[in-house]
Amino acid sequence: MNAALRRMITGALALSLAAPLAACGDSGDDTGTDQESVGLLLPENKAARYESFDRRIISSRISTLCLECKVDYRNAEEQVDIQKRQFEAMVKKGVKVIILDPVDAHAAKSWVDAAAEKGVKVVAYDRLAEGDVAAYVSYDNEKIGQLQGKGILAALGSRAADADVVMLNGSPTDPNAPSFKKGAHDALDGKVHKIVYEKDIPEWSAAEARKKMSEAVKELGPAGFDAVYSANDGMAGGAAEALKSAGLKNVPLGGQDAELPALRRLVSGTQSFTIYKQVRPEAETAAEIAFRLLRGKSIASFTPTTADSKSKSKIPAKLFNAQIVTRKNMQDTVIRDGVVPTDWICSKGLAAACKSLGLD
Repeated sequence: MNAALRRMITGALALSLAAPLAACGDSGDDTGTDQESVGLLLPENKAARYESFDRRIISSRISTLCLECKVDYRNAEEQVDIQKRQFEAMVKKGVKVIILDPVDAHAAKSWVDAAAEKGVKVVAYDRLAEGDVAAYVSYDNEKIGQLQGKGILAALGSRAADADVVMLNGSPTDPNAPSFKKGAHDALDGKVHKIVYEKDIPEWSAAEARKKMSEAVKELGPAGFDAVYSANDGMAGGAAEALKSAGLKNVPLGGQDAELPALRRLVSGTQSFTIYKQVRPEAETAAEIAFRLLRGKSIASFTPTTADSKSKSKIPAKLFNAQIVTRKNMQDTVIRDGVVPTDWICSKGLAAACKSLGLD
C-alpha cells in the first residue's frame, strides 16, 4: 500500500470514528428535544460525494467545534416526500439548526418557512432552497456553467466557430441547474455555430442522459454534432455510453464533479474535462455557520456576499470558485489535493495511458 493511499484510508477511518452517523432513509425518533443537535439533510446517495465526503466532513467539523453537539443525519434518496418528513421530524424533536441540501428547492419553501416561524435556522447547502433560509453555502454556479462552456470551446479548438453542440442540462427541480445552463450558454452562444439539441434531464439520471444522447444521434445523424455538454459527470457517463454504442469516437464531452469514473474517462480520452469543486471548504464552512447559528453568534465573517432566491433576497452567502480538470492538470488538482489516489484512477486497464500522462 503506497503512502498516499494509506493516508487517505487512515483519514477516512478517523472521520468515520469521529462522526456520529445516523441511519439513512425515513426512520427516526421524533420525540424528545435536540437543542444541541445540528440537522443534516442530504438529497441523494447516488453521487459519491454526499456519503463519502459531505456527510463525514460536516459531521467531523461540528464534532470538533462542539464536543457536546450531535449531528442528526438523514438522506432523502431523491424523494421529496421523504425529505419533507425528515425535515419536519427534526423540527418536532427540537433541532434548532438544519443544514439542508434540498431534493426540490421549490417544494422545500413551505417547510423552511414553517420552521423559521418556530425559530429554526436553515442553512441552504450546495442548492439554494426557497423560503426563509438563514444562510447559503455553495459555489458560484453561473461561473461553473461558464467554465463548462469554456471547456467545450477549448476541447473543440479551432473548430469551435463551426461546431454544433448537444446540451444535456441538469434536473429541472435542482435550483443550480438553471445557473449551470445560463453560464454555459453565456460561454457558448455566439462562439459555436449552433446548439442543435438540448434537453433537461430529470433527477440528473445517467440512464435518461444515455437515452437522450442516443435520441440525439438518431435525430441528427452521427455527423450532426461536434461536441456534447453534460451538466454533471453522472450524465456524462450515460452520454459516453451512447456515443460508444453509436461507434462515435473523439467527440468532446464535458461534465462536473470530478467523480472517479469521470477521471478514468479523462485518462482514456472518452471525456474531455470535468469541473472540480473542493468539497472540504464548502462542507466545513457550512458546519462553521451552523455552529455559530446554534450558539447565536454572528456569521458575517463566513458570509462575505449575498444571494437571492425567488422568495428571499440578500441571503448571507459564501460562494466558492471551481476549476476545470483535464487529463493534463489532473496531477496538480484532484491528485495533489488527495481527492482520489492515483492507484484508483489508473486501474482497469489504464496503466499505459496513465504512464503516458506521468500519473504512474
